[in-house]
Amino acid sequence: MVDEIERPAPEINRTPHPFDTEEMNSARLYDYLLGGKDNYSSDRDMARRMLSSAPELKTLAWFTRSFMRKAVEITATVGIRQFLDLGSGIPSSPNVHEIAREIDPSAQVVYVDYDPVVVAHCDALLTKPKGISALLGDVRRPHDLLDELSHRGLIDLDEPVAITLVSVLHYVMDDEDPAGIIAALRDRMAPGSYLTITHGSSESAPEILEVLTNMKDTSAQVDFRSRAQTEAFLTGFELLDPGVVPVQEWLRSDLPETRMVMLGAIGRKH
Repeated sequence: MVDEIERPAPEINRTPHPFDTEEMNSARLYDYLLGGKDNYSSDRDMARRMLSSAPELKTLAWFTRSFMRKAVEITATVGIRQFLDLGSGIPSSPNVHEIAREIDPSAQVVYVDYDPVVVAHCDALLTKPKGISALLGDVRRPHDLLDELSHRGLIDLDEPVAITLVSVLHYVMDDEDPAGIIAALRDRMAPGSYLTITHGSSESAPEILEVLTNMKDTSAQVDFRSRAQTEAFLTGFELLDPGVVPVQEWLRSDLPETRMVMLGAIGRKH
């Protein structure tokens, strides 16, 4: 009976029901934490319960978003002109294309999410400029996703690309092979490409882990992992300094620690 309780929910139960306003949605919850308006009472109620036990989650959401911005700035500055934002979530300015195009106005950006409502938001709000696209796709099927991107001419996989996976991999269960997903991406990326990830750490404070992992049988269940496990995902990439560390360490030395640890890393394919 214990095994039945602890077994991850079937994939069908972890695919969001985009028009169900009564079911909490992780993209809308993250939108709320960032101060957005594209969320419902179910999302706000869950966020408030989480914040009552872990008020620093709102600050951590901003740290994570700031790390994403820095990663895009770093990769754009070294000459990357193609960006693929996997699990992009509901748009929250500055978005990837806004950051990249501050450095090079010709940068090409594709936003990908498996939630149709998220893609609709991206399509409506972000894709007016030429070279900015939104695509419905599931990172858990990387080969299909990359094939479609290539077939549509949205990404040229023969040229370097910067891929961001911000707060995505901890929503991929072990039996969905997160390491295999990263390997599939890596093997199709041209040399000189970059991969940016953030991942919730299992080495966070136990009381925080209890709050955040108590979401069974929803599309928002998580599988936090250790720093060593997270670093192993980046096999085949050269890690940029300071390596796999809490995201605030990428930003400034004076930012506070948080009981919830969100690890950040940027890797360059040899």
